[in-house]
Amino acid sequence: MTTTTQRSTASARLTCLAVAAPLWATVSLAQAALRDGFDLTRHPLSMLSTGSLGWLQIANFVVAGVLIVIGATGLRQALSSTWAPRLVLVNGVGMLAAGILPMDPADGFPAGTPAGIPQTMSWHSYGHMAAGSIAFISLIAACYVLGRHFARTGNHRDAVVSHVTGSALLLGDVWAMTGGAAGSLTLAVGAITAMLWVAVVAARLR
Repeated sequence: MTTTTQRSTASARLTCLAVAAPLWATVSLAQAALRDGFDLTRHPLSMLSTGSLGWLQIANFVVAGVLIVIGATGLRQALSSTWAPRLVLVNGVGMLAAGILPMDPADGFPAGTPAGIPQTMSWHSYGHMAAGSIAFISLIAACYVLGRHFARTGNHRDAVVSHVTGSALLLGDVWAMTGGAAGSLTLAVGAITAMLWVAVVAARLR
C-alpha cells in the first residue's frame, strides 16, 4: 500500500512538471502575439510582466515556478540521477522569483514607453535578471546532467536530445547577452525548447 501511494504521489508531482512548460510557453507566446507593441525579436518574454496586463505574465511565472518545484520532488523519486532533480528545483525557484520581481518597461513596451534601454533600473528589475540567470543556468545544467544520465543507461537518443536542448538554451542566452540580432527570439526558442524537453522526460517517467 505504501509503495502504491508513493508511486501515485510521484506520478502526480511529475504531472505538475510535465504541465509547467507547455502552460508557460502557451500563455507567454499568446501574449507575445496579442499584446500591442510587443516584438519578440526585440523584447524578452519577461517584459510581458509590465503594463496593465503584466499581472498575467507575473502569474504565469509564479504558477510555472510552483509547478516545477513540486515536479522536482517527483523527479527525485522517479530518477536515479542525484543532480537533475536538484537543478530542476533551482530552476523552479528561479522562475518563481522572476515572476515576483518583474522587469521595468523598456524599448517601446508597453506601448508608449520611450525607445531604448532606460538609464536606470529598479531594484526588482535587477532582481529579475539575477533570478532569470539562475533559472537559465540551472536548466542548462539539468539538461546536460540528464544527457549524462541517459548515456549511462544506454539511451543514446535521449542523451543527444538532452545535450541539444541544453545547448540551444546556452547559445540562445549567450547570443542575447552579447546583443546578437533578434537575441530575445533566440533566447525564447532556447528556453522553451529546454523547458519542453524536461516536461517530456517528466511525462515519460509518469
